[in-house]
Amino acid sequence: MIHGGEGAIQLKQKLFGNNIQPACEVCLFGRRAVDGKTVLCPQRGVVPLYYSCRRFKYDPLKRMPRRNPSLPKHRAEEFTLD
Repeated sequence: MIHGGEGAIQLKQKLFGNNIQPACEVCLFGRRAVDGKTVLCPQRGVVPLYYSCRRFKYDPLKRMPRRNPSLPKHRAEEFTLD
């Protein structure tokens, strides 16, 4: 929120942060090719995954989330009261 003068302006924060790197693999218009290494773009044709052009528009549904870290294993002795 920015305070200035009489009114306050609230900046819109983008989904998953404001620092999304443009890449055709998460573009609204691109479709991943069968080989998995290229994207089929209606504007540019066949392009690499990390290519981007002026028509880039982020599609959050194409984002691949990071895997959660595995939980450490616990022993039964850790849960007993002495």
